[in-house]
Amino acid sequence: MHNRIIANDRTKLPQHLATSFMHDLIDRFDWSTTSSGPIGTWPETIGTTVRLMLSSDTPMVLLIGPEGLLIFNDAYAAFAGPRYKSLIGIPAAQAFPEIADFNRENVRRLSQGETFGYKGMKLQLNRTGELKDLWLDLEYIPITERSGEVLGGLVMVNEITERVEAEQQLAASRETMSFALDAAGIVGTWDWDIRRDQVVANRNFAELYGVDPAAAARGAPLGDFTAGVNAADRPLLQQAIDSAIQELGPVRVEYRVQDRQGIERWVLAVGRVFPGEDGKAERLPGVTVDITERKSTEMALIDSEARFRAIADTMPQMVWSTRPDGYHDYYNARWYEFTGMPEGSTDGEEWNGVFHPEDQQRAWEQWRHCLATGDPYEIEYRLRHRSGQYRWTLGRALPIREADGTIMRWFGTCTDIHESKIAAVEREIVAQELSHRIKNIFAVLTGLVSLSGRQYPEMAPVVGELRQRIAALGRAHDFVRPHSHVSRVAGVDTTMHALVADLLSPYGTDATRLIFRGEDVPIDDRAATPLALLFHELATNAAKYGALANNTGSITLETRVDQDSETYHMDWIESGGPVVAEPTTPSGFGTKLMALSVNAQMGGTLIPTFAPDGLRMAISIPMRSLTRIYVSPKASA
Repeated sequence: MHNRIIANDRTKLPQHLATSFMHDLIDRFDWSTTSSGPIGTWPETIGTTVRLMLSSDTPMVLLIGPEGLLIFNDAYAAFAGPRYKSLIGIPAAQAFPEIADFNRENVRRLSQGETFGYKGMKLQLNRTGELKDLWLDLEYIPITERSGEVLGGLVMVNEITERVEAEQQLAASRETMSFALDAAGIVGTWDWDIRRDQVVANRNFAELYGVDPAAAARGAPLGDFTAGVNAADRPLLQQAIDSAIQELGPVRVEYRVQDRQGIERWVLAVGRVFPGEDGKAERLPGVTVDITERKSTEMALIDSEARFRAIADTMPQMVWSTRPDGYHDYYNARWYEFTGMPEGSTDGEEWNGVFHPEDQQRAWEQWRHCLATGDPYEIEYRLRHRSGQYRWTLGRALPIREADGTIMRWFGTCTDIHESKIAAVEREIVAQELSHRIKNIFAVLTGLVSLSGRQYPEMAPVVGELRQRIAALGRAHDFVRPHSHVSRVAGVDTTMHALVADLLSPYGTDATRLIFRGEDVPIDDRAATPLALLFHELATNAAKYGALANNTGSITLETRVDQDSETYHMDWIESGGPVVAEPTTPSGFGTKLMALSVNAQMGGTLIPTFAPDGLRMAISIPMRSLTRIYVSPKASA
């Protein structure tokens, strides 16, 4: 991770990031004063989430760590009000003191990996100097590492105050209608004598259809009233009436009418056909309700849905969503733009057809696993571009859950990572070439030592020991250098004690100078590299300043498994070396490298103690970080 969330050269940024004022505010903020630490130490998952958040027009806020430190985008800054600058980097409970307990509880639920949301949540917030009622739709999604560690949570904020107030007004209107049918302009009543074609209606009904109230009170033909119906809606109304007459049943239909003031209004007509003594349709009484306000609310909701789609279509990623059973029913414009597929052609299970044939089965199996377990979906696969080329893509999805934990939808993204994937392959080739050259240097050194041994036979014992140490350094190099899944050392699966013994063998450690006490545990290739970096750095420092700097010092590694916390504890204890003083200068690169290996990569902790007789390093690492095959005893209990 770099020292900034995204590149500082604004000419290289996408337009939506180059114009984001929150991007600069986040980068300028002194994060070292918070529990999150400097930006450069943040996990890549946090950085990726921040970049995604800044690229969105939807109000979003990221809550980092157990305190829920606030990072948010431009849209949320507008929502927060004039004091938004004072909110960056502070705990959620302090951002809005009036709802501190609410925010504190949400941060706690996120820390437990819970995905949840609130629909129509009413809160009183002070955004401009006074408390005001707001209604919000809130979605909380935990942000986790692959190891399962929860780093924080992403909150999507949708203010629906206007819609709720409109709905409340509509409810009040309906309540008024229920108390007085004669409340002017709200409800009209009618009774149609079908055989005589005479409609007798009250004033409200006549006013809604533009008919003279006096004529309506005496009775007028149905055609006088349907003349006030919008021409486009007349066939629908006539069909509903004909069907009710034929079946001697109810009629319920919505349509537009033009009242006596020339204003178009939406109405709901509800009635029932009653037969005469001959069993044929005779009367059709009913009521007509003015639903103009409700229709306005519905249109506002439709507009809100359209705005959501517009937001999704402007995002740089391909966005999609599915039903709880995994049926794909939505893709944004970026998906169709990337794939070149006709709209709707990849709904359902057809999405799998645009994957590379070699990736289809793997992607399908991973998706079915996530649907069955509710686990987050993350996979890299090759997706067919509209050009016909298959490009590497990162697919991710998270389930959105009801309050009871039931999955209501899946939302996912596909991100084109083709260039970065190719660059990673190129970096791996360079790393392998560099490693090869370093090994050649070890080989040359061994040859030079052997040549000197032949010239000076009396030094044969020293030469032999020196060759062994050079060979041990070569083996240690295989562990310490970064590896991909392709370049990992074959047969690296071993135990913790064996790995440490192998790494320290170049320093001439025997059973008297390297002492193991306690439980040994297996480790696999995934854990080998960060562990090797840790112990190689400890050994190097011991050789320079500590227990291996003379011929009398020794190192003891005490190890134990804590079954309750499922953690492996190791105590590196140096003794017999030079007197050690606690450093007064800032941590060097080696110390930062150890912290990165243990804290960031393995989710563990390092606690150094500088005792007079030598360095002591307390190391704690979760058991699940040491091997993929670790099975928790709690899972089988």
